[in-house]
Amino acid sequence: MPQNKFQKMIFAFITVVITVHAYVFYSLYVVNGQTLMSLTGAASVLGAIDRMGGVYILGGYRPIWMVVVIEFILAYSLEIGMGSPCSLKLAMKNFNPQKTHPVLFETAIISATVALMCPAMSFLAAFLYYPFYAGFNVWTFLANWIKLVCFNFPFALLSQLFFIQPLVRIVFKAIFVNRLITSRLRHA
Repeated sequence: MPQNKFQKMIFAFITVVITVHAYVFYSLYVVNGQTLMSLTGAASVLGAIDRMGGVYILGGYRPIWMVVVIEFILAYSLEIGMGSPCSLKLAMKNFNPQKTHPVLFETAIISATVALMCPAMSFLAAFLYYPFYAGFNVWTFLANWIKLVCFNFPFALLSQLFFIQPLVRIVFKAIFVNRLITSRLRHA
């Protein structure tokens, strides 16, 4: 899909914008929502977060928008620096793009990206959301990391394959439709 470095950065930007919002929602509502509501007695997750004074991150309570910004910066940096380049190399190592059906090749890239990004982002999240008020313990940190990978990996793989990447491709094509058509005509 992306033809040059600028388009790759835009593609990654769109992916990360959608992904970070999906994962913050998943983490707060699906994984931790019931716990947050039972701790505060609130009737909703947002009510629980308001009662707590925000989301616990980096040793303090921060507003949700700050959580999204922090995770976006980390995820975009990882995606540009490691996720995209390494997942393409992994997919090309196992599949020949000229001989492999495009859907299968794209699935290989998405799967490789999830296999790289999920443990990396879960590692960062284990640090960001670590309960520093209890003191730091490396075994607790590692256990939290593994727990996050176990929670996030199935959601990451399924959401990327069936929701996020198809949506990103639609948005990307809408932005670059003229450039992609012109590029195809030049190569034909």
